[in-house]
Amino acid sequence: MSSTRPTTTQPASTRHPETRPAGHGRFAVSRRGLLAGAGVSGLALALAACGANSRSAATATAATASAGGTLYVLSTDTDINWDPAKSQSLAITSLGLVHRRLTTWDITADGVPAVVPDLATDTGTISEDGLTWTYTLKEGITLEDGTPITSAHIKYGLERSFASALSGGLGYHKTLLADAEGYAGPYDGEHLDSIETPDERTIIFHLDHPYGDWPWIVSLPAFAPVPEDSDDPATYAQAPVASGPYRVESYQQGNSVTLARNENWSAATDEVRTALPEQIVFSLGQDEDTVSQRLIADSGDDQNAFSAQLLTASKLAQVSADDAASARLATSDPGPLLYLAINTERITDPEVRQAIAYAVDKTAVQRTLGGELGAGIATTYITPGIPGQEDYDLYPTDLEQAKSLLEGKDVPELVLLSQNNEARLAISEAVQQSLTELGLKVTIDPQSSDAYTERATQGDGSTYDLTVVSWNPDYPSANANIQPLYASSEIGQGGYNISRYSDPEVDQLITEASQESDPEAAATKWAALDRRIAEDVPAVPLVNRRNSFLPGSKVTGFFVAPFPAYPNYLVLGVSE
Repeated sequence: MSSTRPTTTQPASTRHPETRPAGHGRFAVSRRGLLAGAGVSGLALALAACGANSRSAATATAATASAGGTLYVLSTDTDINWDPAKSQSLAITSLGLVHRRLTTWDITADGVPAVVPDLATDTGTISEDGLTWTYTLKEGITLEDGTPITSAHIKYGLERSFASALSGGLGYHKTLLADAEGYAGPYDGEHLDSIETPDERTIIFHLDHPYGDWPWIVSLPAFAPVPEDSDDPATYAQAPVASGPYRVESYQQGNSVTLARNENWSAATDEVRTALPEQIVFSLGQDEDTVSQRLIADSGDDQNAFSAQLLTASKLAQVSADDAASARLATSDPGPLLYLAINTERITDPEVRQAIAYAVDKTAVQRTLGGELGAGIATTYITPGIPGQEDYDLYPTDLEQAKSLLEGKDVPELVLLSQNNEARLAISEAVQQSLTELGLKVTIDPQSSDAYTERATQGDGSTYDLTVVSWNPDYPSANANIQPLYASSEIGQGGYNISRYSDPEVDQLITEASQESDPEAAATKWAALDRRIAEDVPAVPLVNRRNSFLPGSKVTGFFVAPFPAYPNYLVLGVSE
């Protein structure tokens, strides 16, 4: 089929401000979620350490890992979506246990995130013009019924993600593939000519424009194989066909999901999944307070369990009061970014924006998250731990400098749009206090999560001047930090350029950086872009949050790296 090519030169980063936790549930609400993380939730924003063990990438226990046993994942969510077309699950969390993709992430306790082959033999071969990527599938890879995985399975799985009935997943590929605009999926018999399958082991992607991060894109959920004869869009989310080491054995809505071994998974072809537990049970609909108490008590099956949700400040205080529990705590280095977006369409004077940047007391924001063990002071837009992040600080807190920039200026009352939850309001109040000391009048406008998202991402920007946002990229690239938040194509219509920042030069630089296929050269360009955008002050980096999780004493291989600041489910086991 053919259609008009997309007008944008950047992918619609279907995502949000802060990555959902275990890759499902509340945080998996579509990129539009990360406002809360996409809706960054109070849970995510209340992260703190309160004296907790501050080890980064901490291992949970010294117990020796062994094959066998049952690993339990305790979750407050009532549902897990196993359909790769509809999922925003991180490559290392729930979905990665059941579905493989062309590539995946190699996340280790002390290493830099790397993209590595998964179903494919390598991370892709690029054409000279940067518009074509070719992959060869490994030999010996099969679906759970023993059927060999073919390029047709990958193509069909990707095509079905375009169907309106399967919306909600990460959709970068939808604006990157050539001639894909207007495509509505394969259910009416139409197929994408920009995805070629010349034989069972070869798949070729034709892009609308060069995109150096394509090897990361094919690690996202929609690139999992889906057999056409097993596809029922209404039920696939609960009964998917597995390509990973586990299959969905039972699914009880709101209660539990049990994963059993996929006997046809080939360990010899998989370099990132250890598949140690005999089965993995997700216990759904759990009470948050009860989960914390159970994990602190560490008895019975809870010794083999961990919580899919982040620990809040109050829960961390409880953990800190218990020596045995505190020794098991895993806390990331500073990672996900919390920042103050400045609406550049309403605050047009760059000196006023600079004054705001100088005036904000970031340590006050840090205190609302529990101090240094809850978050680190942020000075850049790119997430720590991602290639391309370079330290700089253009606007260190300096109230006198801020006041000098406002001399002779008449700044009207500013509206600080906020989500109406305790954690977000506390941060907004800290910002308000700083700006009040600067001499500005700031009114906080609290809104429900849905209303907030509507006004921040869908509206015309006329209802707010400032807002606090949280963001964690969908994959480990500076591109996923910069493009979604500062490309002019991401203003309104659900985009996350909440600063409503538009600069033609920056747009061009984003395009050039995104088309760079050499990782080191791309990282250099993104680092320069980070600083270039910061000079215009569309946002004030506040803090990089630390994520904390508590596993039971018999959970092995448990760590939390700076990115994505969530446990790597793919390497967990339980000890005897």
